Amino acid sequence: MTEVLERFFRYVKVDTQSREESETFPSTEKQKDLGRILKRELEEMGASDVRMDSWGYVYAQIPANAPGPALGLISHMDTSEAVSGKDVKPRLVEDYDGGDVVLNEEKGIVLSPADYPEMKRYIGKRLIVTDGTTLLGADDKAGVSEIMTAAHTLLTHPEIRHGKICIAFTPDEEVGRGVDHFDVEGFGAEIAYTVDGGALGEIEYENFNAAAMNVTVTGKSIHPGDAKGRMKNAVTLAMEFQSLLPAHQVPEDTEGYEGFFHVHEIAGDVERTVMKYILRDHDRGKLAEKKRIAQAAADFLNEKYGAGTVSLAIADQYENMKEMILPHPELIDLAKEALRKHGVEPQEVPIRGGTDGARLSYMGLPCPNLCTGGHNFHGRFEYACADSMETMAQVLVTLAESFARA
Repeated sequence: MTEVLERFFRYVKVDTQSREESETFPSTEKQKDLGRILKRELEEMGASDVRMDSWGYVYAQIPANAPGPALGLISHMDTSEAVSGKDVKPRLVEDYDGGDVVLNEEKGIVLSPADYPEMKRYIGKRLIVTDGTTLLGADDKAGVSEIMTAAHTLLTHPEIRHGKICIAFTPDEEVGRGVDHFDVEGFGAEIAYTVDGGALGEIEYENFNAAAMNVTVTGKSIHPGDAKGRMKNAVTLAMEFQSLLPAHQVPEDTEGYEGFFHVHEIAGDVERTVMKYILRDHDRGKLAEKKRIAQAAADFLNEKYGAGTVSLAIADQYENMKEMILPHPELIDLAKEALRKHGVEPQEVPIRGGTDGARLSYMGLPCPNLCTGGHNFHGRFEYACADSMETMAQVLVTLAESFARA
């Protein structure tokens, strides 16, 4: 097994799920378990200025042996809480034949190209899967493994010319707080990449503008036998609010640059019901229009059922990094060149989500996102292409070389 795969198989077995409802940082202490492993391994391979701070961030540097800008490489350590990340059992499928992959015969869990047709791209390749009872953790331990392998290569091959390389591994990306306490100045990079994408070849520097919206519906309870003209059922009013939003502007009906309203949680009763939404759009103006539509729906219901029936709380989360990346075209051009040197045709694709890099780009660190080779993130059908991961570890080394000046 190659170095990058050996690292990946070890790292995914460390449970690092973050937790959105937590009020601590990091949101779970167990994320630091992987942080301590990475800190020790960076020290053992000879990296400089290795540290893990009280927030759980791991930082390190590889000193320059050639002139060039200080380049950052960043991945996150946490995994999504959507599916368990405890007791992950990774398995390598050799020479994939293009058919179904039985993840768990006993439970009847099958990874199938009928559901995920992109699997057909990997006929003859090696896939890494789980036993179907957990997620895999390629998001983003694939990126962590690739950065660690590239760092080891640079440290053990001083003939490879590069400027200063700055490495960081972050907690809590999956709950949107991944750079809340990121030490941009101490990190030391002038430009950077997050290594947190999907299929091999993808380069991402356009992400959603994002907002969170909480909708609180206040009703009035009374015995249903005496309810006519007197009850205000917060549950049904919440359903009415949802019905006033554009029916097809939802994740399951959109792709590419199309934005959406996504209700991801609802809880309550006749007296009070709360719905949690995320609003997303690549275009800032279109996101503002989504906020207006939601407010208009609330205003309509308040006019219909009485003031204060529906209240909205909308908070912006992150912005499209594109305008921060465009002044630095070398970040995209050199990434494309590095991929092509390894026989990979680059693809510019919009991120239908956000990354640590989106927020870092607005903190003075331009930071597009690179692929890792993973697929189906946040679920039990997550998998990664081993061949893609090996290639990406090499691409990162080539990219470090590309920024070195003669």
